[in-house]
Amino acid sequence: MTSFHRKTGLGKGLSALLDDSDVVQSTKSEIPAQEIKAPAGQSIGEIEISAIEINPYQPRTEFDQVALNELADSIKVHGLIQPITVRKMDGGKFQLISGERRFRASQLAGLTQIPAYIRTADNQQMLEMALIENIQREDLNAIEVAYSFQRMLDECDIKQEQLGERVGKNRTTVSNYLRLLKLPASIQTSIRDQKISMGHARALVNVDDLEKQLFIHQEIIDKGLSVRKVEELVRNLHEIPVKKTQSKTPSFEVKKLQDDLSSKFASKVRLKIGQQGKGAIEIPFRSEDDLNRILELLDW
Repeated sequence: MTSFHRKTGLGKGLSALLDDSDVVQSTKSEIPAQEIKAPAGQSIGEIEISAIEINPYQPRTEFDQVALNELADSIKVHGLIQPITVRKMDGGKFQLISGERRFRASQLAGLTQIPAYIRTADNQQMLEMALIENIQREDLNAIEVAYSFQRMLDECDIKQEQLGERVGKNRTTVSNYLRLLKLPASIQTSIRDQKISMGHARALVNVDDLEKQLFIHQEIIDKGLSVRKVEELVRNLHEIPVKKTQSKTPSFEVKKLQDDLSSKFASKVRLKIGQQGKGAIEIPFRSEDDLNRILELLDW
């Protein structure tokens, strides 16, 4: 039987949340497959993939399909080296706490069972674990990190000065990420799509004039300006001639409202407003559990 070991270096905050004392000491009747002996008193189970539900608190909404296929190919050859982490639900079901990328790749690889740490966690702990696990991933884009930070402040009952300790980052870094959420939607999209860097974004945050902010943003994209050049432009804002555009894109107020709602519901909210002021609000959800989460936020 293949032996599994727990990967170290998850970070202080996540390590505390995933304390070994919270491991469910599962019996064979609780796990749909054979239990694996783990060192240091931990309990690891081989569980049926069909019994696992996606984490509704997962902050990541997009997964690189090419990277998933590559991981799936590796799993076909070597198996899954690092177990996922789940919590026990009613009816013999399990819910992902962390490791959705590994879970998805294992599905693509055709696995029917998957090794997992089985732990106890309430909804708030689920959210915090998922957020911290994702924040510590190097491939998370800056806007995803910023929204994760904001969700931790809004939903995990912690203050900004505590946030840095929980995620293993200093307070200045946390503040710089949160400030990105003040940028208009079009600039946030460019950050998310890696059209501009975190350095570019930090310079743009310091521009109070929206028209000049959008002008510099477009210059970065059109001319490939370096961060240093952008910082120079920001220092000399009075020299930038900006023509008012006749664009029919949503107003700044509408974009800001969309961003605020997206942050609140952790979903890409869209506002559709007609010429007479009538419209609709769209709040997409990915599963029944995700819908229930949104309804709870609406106090439904």
